[in-house]
Amino acid sequence: MQNIKISQTTNEIILNINVVAEMGEILEELDAKLPKLRDFYQSSTIPMRITGKLFNTAEKERIKRTINEEINVEINFDEVSDLLGLHAIKKTFEADIDISETKFVQNSLRSGQKEEYAGSIVICGDVNYGAEIVAGGNIMILGALRGVAHAGANGNTMAIISANYIDVTQIRIANLVREVGEKIDKCPICRIENNEIVIS
Repeated sequence: MQNIKISQTTNEIILNINVVAEMGEILEELDAKLPKLRDFYQSSTIPMRITGKLFNTAEKERIKRTINEEINVEINFDEVSDLLGLHAIKKTFEADIDISETKFVQNSLRSGQKEEYAGSIVICGDVNYGAEIVAGGNIMILGALRGVAHAGANGNTMAIISANYIDVTQIRIANLVREVGEKIDKCPICRIENNEIVIS
């Protein structure tokens, strides 16, 4: 169970949740970890902050209810603006991804390497087999995509994936997955249309 990492500052307990974790996995791991947290809160009242993955209103309420059944604690959730330190990014995230914070990675990703960022990511090389790239915004790869790519990982259905060519079994945008049966060259662009991932 590695989807939830727990840390503590002087002012709060932080639950950092993997951006690609499914809700069922998160709740299951919470059930396993809450007893230890409950012991801690017998002598503490500091608030709890949920960071990493972003949740909709219903998911937040579900998580709050799960925690408060075990622990009476104030629970706060990070928004996109909190994660990126930008006041305007929440509107951008909900409406469009033409303008977003971008992380540039100036090398290829080898097997076992992982890049995660709340905005968009540009890889100045290849994403090789066994490597993983997860972005809250767009993913652009100047070389080949052979590893795992998940754009719009926090639910942004307007995110895209672009690469020089794609040679993977599947791609992910927001909460959708598309199986890819063959190598695709000529700089394909993957986006969501009519609630499915299309490649053009």
